[in-house]
Amino acid sequence: MRISFHGAARNVTGSKHLISLDNGIKILLDCGMFQGMGEETDQLNEHFGFNPAEINYLILSHAHIDHCGLIPRVIAQGFKGEVLCTAATMDLARILLMDSARIQQQDSDYSNKHRKRKGLPLLKPLYTEEDAMHALRQFKIIKYNTEHQINDDISVLLTDVGHIIGSAAVHLSIKENAKTTRLTFSGDVGRYGDLILKSPETFPQSDYILLESTYGDSLHEDAEPAENLLKEIIYQTCILRGGKVIIPAFSVGRTQELLYSLNHLEERGILPDVKYYVDSPLSIKATNVVKSHPENFNKHVQDVMLHDDDPFNFKNLSFIQDTSASIALNTDPEPCVIISASGMAEAGRVKHHIKNNITDERNTILMVGYCEPNSLGGRLAAGYNTVTIFGEEFPVRAEIRSVRSMSAHGDYNDLLQFIACQDPSKVKKVFLVHGEYDVQQNFVEKILAKGYKNIEIPERHQEFILD
Repeated sequence: MRISFHGAARNVTGSKHLISLDNGIKILLDCGMFQGMGEETDQLNEHFGFNPAEINYLILSHAHIDHCGLIPRVIAQGFKGEVLCTAATMDLARILLMDSARIQQQDSDYSNKHRKRKGLPLLKPLYTEEDAMHALRQFKIIKYNTEHQINDDISVLLTDVGHIIGSAAVHLSIKENAKTTRLTFSGDVGRYGDLILKSPETFPQSDYILLESTYGDSLHEDAEPAENLLKEIIYQTCILRGGKVIIPAFSVGRTQELLYSLNHLEERGILPDVKYYVDSPLSIKATNVVKSHPENFNKHVQDVMLHDDDPFNFKNLSFIQDTSASIALNTDPEPCVIISASGMAEAGRVKHHIKNNITDERNTILMVGYCEPNSLGGRLAAGYNTVTIFGEEFPVRAEIRSVRSMSAHGDYNDLLQFIACQDPSKVKKVFLVHGEYDVQQNFVEKILAKGYKNIEIPERHQEFILD
C-alpha cells in the first residue's frame, strides 16, 4: 500500500491525497482546488499528478472549494466512481461547485476579450456548469458513525469534526495481504466549543493519521471576547468615525458564524445601530443550506432555536442579491457593515468593496479567517502599505484588523485534543497536511511531546510506502 500527496502538502489548499493498493485499487481523499498561490495557481490546478481514470473511489471530507473544487475536472478527465460524503456536504458542494464553474467562465470570458485582440490563444475554464452538474450525479451520501463497506476489503467511517456543516474525518479500514490497516484523514478539524457546531468526535484507533495543521503553532482567543471585539470594531468604525466595516468572509462557515454572533449581540442589546449587509448570493444560498441541517448544531444553538427560529437574522440585516445593489453600496455614504465573499479577498464582490474603501482612513477591513500569504487578504493582514487590486496599486489607509479566534480551524490545542483519543504507541506514522511548512515544523515538536514517534511533512507529489 502506498500514499501520495498531491495538494495541501506544505501549503493549505488543493487537498488531494491518493492511496494506492497492491491490487491496483486507488482511493482519492478530497479533490480540492489550489487558491491564493499567486501566479502558479492556474498551473497547479491544471495538473493533478495522477491519472484520474485510474481512481476507483473518491471520499470527500467537506465542501470547501480547496477540498472539493476540482471534482468536476477529475470526473471530466475520466474518474467514473462514486464520491462519498455526508448529506450536508453534498448540499453545499452543489452550490459551491456551480458557483465555481460560473466564476471560471466569467474570468475566462473577461481574459479572452483581451487575448483575442492580442492574437493570443484563448483560455478555457477548468470546468463548466455542465461539468459540475454531471459530477454531482456521482455523489453518494453516507451517514456519520455508520461503517460503509466500499468493497469486500475496504470500509469507511465518517465522524463529525465540527469544521463546517457536514465536515467529517475519514477513517478507512483496508484489508490487504492478510492484514488490516486503519488510516484516518482528519479533513479540517474544527474547534471544541464552537459557537454553532458540535465539537469534533473521538475516533477508532488508527495505524496512520493524516492530520491538518493550519494553525499548528497558534492559539485562538476565546469566542466570547471575539464577539465583543467585533462589536467594538463596528462601534469605533461606524459610530465614532462614520466609516464602513468591510469583512471578507468565506460563504460557508465564517459568514454564518458572523451572523450568529451579530444576532447574539442584538439579543444582548449591544449591537451598534447601523445597517448590515450580506453581499454575496453564494453566502445567502450557503446560509440556507446551513439552516436546513440543524442536526449538526450544538446543543446551545438548538436551545437558542427554541425561542429564536432564525439565529442567523436580526434587525437592520439585508441580503444583497442584485449586482446593481452591490455596486450602490460603494457610493452610499452611510456607515455600514458589509460581509462579502471571498474570505481571502481574491475574488468576488468583496474585492470591489475593498478597492472602493481601502484609501479612506475612516473605514476598517476586518479579516476573520485564514488567508494564503500571497492572497490580497494575506497581504493586507501582513501589513502591506500598498496593494494591487485589479491591476491598480492602492495605498492602504483603511484600518486593517483581525479576529483570528473566529477561524473554523482548530488551533494546536484543538488538534492535539483531536488525536488525544489515540494510543500514540500504536500509530505508525502521522503525516502533517494542510499547513504552511514553517508552521508544520513547529507543530511537530508539540506532537512529539504527546508520545508520537514518526511524523512526516510530505512534499507535493511525494509518495510513501505504508507497512
